[in-house]
Amino acid sequence: MAIRDIVKDGDPQLRKKCRAVSDFNVKLHKLLDDMYDTMELADGVGLAAPQIGILRKAVVIDTGNVFIEAINPRICGVAGSQIGVEGCLSVEGVNCEVDRPMHVMAEYQDRYGKLICQELTGLDARAYCHELDHLEGVLFYDRKHTEEQE
Repeated sequence: MAIRDIVKDGDPQLRKKCRAVSDFNVKLHKLLDDMYDTMELADGVGLAAPQIGILRKAVVIDTGNVFIEAINPRICGVAGSQIGVEGCLSVEGVNCEVDRPMHVMAEYQDRYGKLICQELTGLDARAYCHELDHLEGVLFYDRKHTEEQE
């Protein structure tokens, strides 16, 4: 496995929309392995492909509760709300409160192309939403919670 450089805030790649993955092959498996190793070394709970300069719909998440390799992920449904502090491996030294769903119905393909539907709650739902935002060029501070929103 290889450790990849994490793209930092200000790099235009972080603001681009990603393309779907269509080839479920050894190259994708290596990308996912590298993403996981990079995330783990950086002490993160999630990493999206654009954070290492790859504009494809792929994320890895490891909250300690769940381990997910999500290809072409989407959200099928949400319920509830949670406000919590988020940070990002691409945005060093910045944290802010973000309002996310408490429950998310996640749908994605695994590294082999198999379709997975999974309900995520709490931190797992927060991490999934955070990483999916990266695939659309959205950063967590774009969704910063303010008192006026309450």
